[in-house]
Amino acid sequence: MTAVSKDRDHQSLDAEMRRIGAAARDAARALAIASPESKTKALRAAAQAIRDHAAEIVAANGDDVAAAKRAGLAAPLIDRLMLDAARVAAIAKGLDEIAGLPDPVGTELARWTRPNGLDIARVRVPLGVIGIIYESRPNVTADAGGLCLRAGNACILRGGSESFHSSRAIASCLAEGLRAAKLPVAAIQLVPTRDRAAVSMMLTMPEFIDVIIPRGGKALIERVMNESRIPVLAHLEGNCHVYVDGAADLAMARRITVNAKMRRTSVCGAAETLLVDRKVAGTHLAPLVKDLLDAGCAVRGDAQTQKLDPRVAPASDKDWDTEFLDAIIAVKLVDGVDGAIQHVNRHGSHHTDTIVTGDAAAAERFMREVDSGIVLHNASTQFADGSEFGMGAEIGISTNRLHARGPVGAEQLTSFKYVVRGTGQIRP
Repeated sequence: MTAVSKDRDHQSLDAEMRRIGAAARDAARALAIASPESKTKALRAAAQAIRDHAAEIVAANGDDVAAAKRAGLAAPLIDRLMLDAARVAAIAKGLDEIAGLPDPVGTELARWTRPNGLDIARVRVPLGVIGIIYESRPNVTADAGGLCLRAGNACILRGGSESFHSSRAIASCLAEGLRAAKLPVAAIQLVPTRDRAAVSMMLTMPEFIDVIIPRGGKALIERVMNESRIPVLAHLEGNCHVYVDGAADLAMARRITVNAKMRRTSVCGAAETLLVDRKVAGTHLAPLVKDLLDAGCAVRGDAQTQKLDPRVAPASDKDWDTEFLDAIIAVKLVDGVDGAIQHVNRHGSHHTDTIVTGDAAAAERFMREVDSGIVLHNASTQFADGSEFGMGAEIGISTNRLHARGPVGAEQLTSFKYVVRGTGQIRP
């Protein structure tokens, strides 16, 4: 391709992205005043369209998976990419659950009257147009589109090139839902190209996009945060921890640890490090490590953990900071809840961490002092999921401290404005 033709293609893509942006901005104005009933109708119709076209979605996904395998995509990423009948049914169920959520738009968050008689209310409003850039998981197309719609936002979706066909099939079902409810189809748009230049264009369109949400690997997140001229709601790595305290019930700790690591190793809520109180190393460490090894998990341990089984490899300093997204876990002894809190706050990614203990005071201290978006007591880290929080779905687990933290559902995709009612007051 010549330099002239490349420049022409770039100009053409830029024009297309600006057209998409302008259409999204117009759609956002319409959605901001759309009735809750119309949005609910669109979501339920989209869910039914997903069910009606399930075979086509699975077939499109088969093309994506086959291409990913030919390209040598890592097994955890292929697991994230793959759709079968059950996963497609779960996508439709998620849309129905979003449809059943209360509409956050217009909710009155607070109201008060000033001494001069002014009546002031703080009311939820949509963010506007949300740009979502994601990798691998085609279900994000439905989750993101559905949640944005419920919250009255238009969205521009740029899925990963590896999920191109799957995402197009799902997006067409979302469009069916919008048409059924007589809402603008431009409310949910999928960028129709695999060209990586489209990402850079999205990041520099503040006149059309109000918020960018990246969902993917560390390289994508860093690129978006470095290049974006638009506020970013970031979902960073899921370096999640299970801490088994000295007062933990061993049977419970064994169940939670194996589930937290092995239920699905490729999700961001999978545990990557197991911390065990040194006080119970003699009773708890060996069975916990054996369970993981027997479940097919590679264990990388500190010096004492290595002595338990020849299959335990030595842990490196890097392992404590790594999101493996695979059947690998790092194991370390710590000095009680103090040591656990110190380790998690130093090495964790502020995503999801759990303590297993029968000591209520230790649990409360861990949950108060661990600086993560989600902290749990006596429960698996795999509950780090918007659907498990009753949100229907999520766009991601935000590790930000501003605006939204933890699972990002419809409510978290809103801002607020102040509505002030007077009776003729003027300021002296």
